[in-house]
Amino acid sequence: MLLTRESLPQTIADIAALDELLCRPSQALIDDLRKVDGDIMILGVAGKMGPTLAGLAKAAAPERRVIGVARFSDLVVKDWLQARGIETINCDLLDEAAIKALPKIPNIVFMAGRKFGAEGDLSLTWAMNSYVPALVAQAFSSSRIVAFSTGCVYPFVPVDGKGSTEDMPPDPPGEYAQSCVGRERMFEYFSRKYSTPGRLFRLNYAIDMRYGVLHDIAGKVLQGKPIDVSLGHVNFIWQGDASAQALRCLAHCDTPTSPINVSGHEILSVRDLAAKFGQRFGRAPVIVGEEEPTAWMTDTSQAVKLFGLPIVDTETLINWTADWVSRSMPSLGKPTKYEVRDGRY
Repeated sequence: MLLTRESLPQTIADIAALDELLCRPSQALIDDLRKVDGDIMILGVAGKMGPTLAGLAKAAAPERRVIGVARFSDLVVKDWLQARGIETINCDLLDEAAIKALPKIPNIVFMAGRKFGAEGDLSLTWAMNSYVPALVAQAFSSSRIVAFSTGCVYPFVPVDGKGSTEDMPPDPPGEYAQSCVGRERMFEYFSRKYSTPGRLFRLNYAIDMRYGVLHDIAGKVLQGKPIDVSLGHVNFIWQGDASAQALRCLAHCDTPTSPINVSGHEILSVRDLAAKFGQRFGRAPVIVGEEEPTAWMTDTSQAVKLFGLPIVDTETLINWTADWVSRSMPSLGKPTKYEVRDGRY
């Protein structure tokens, strides 16, 4: 089955249904991957988005090798991938020799990085987010490289605007986001040096039923916990749409590599989102603080021009999340920390 607006379910029953939906390709994804020759390798596949992105790639291009690379400290992830026909390679990406020994696949999706706990070991954060990209960019200089980045590389912008555009110079608070600028600069430098085509995938807040801004807000409303609205505006995107756009970027690489903002096209009020969950749960949200005049938001006009609007819209995401949270379905237990303003994660 193809992913279309008409085929979206009313609710997502369980983890198996969630995984199936996240791995369901659109015709547009299939068409774009046909424009790109060669197999696909995903570095850092064992993170939050990696497994279903790999599954989506395999579903969209079943005739190709899709290879997932990670340390695989959780063997469940490795088994999940292999059960879907995805090859796996154990590799510590901090090991330069191990990176050089990886097969030279023509299409690379780079997803490795460190965010949560970044403040606890800043040297490791910089190594993962800046040193590893330099190693990968050199080892795969002849490949296309779509490198996951973050909208956190931008400074805060006024909430009454459209968000940061790709030509806004990075100037973020906090060492985590600064290390992500380092990641981009490494891919940019070696892309220029070796004429490596690529894209820097500046993603803001991918939504999965088990994780994300909506999951955080819904859970707090349901539990009667206070919701801080000082960082009062966000944009976000369904994780399946984000994964599809990352894979489609392989057909839209630039030489040298260039950034692209990926998120929802709407800038949404945290206070309004909390109110919508309050209506669905029959309880008033507990709001604290006042909205600051700036927030982390991105203008996704370039992505909309290339890919069209996300298939899953905001109202559908709110309904799915409300249903999931109200049934006490599984959570990854990792708050997004979307409300953090000082860049300390």
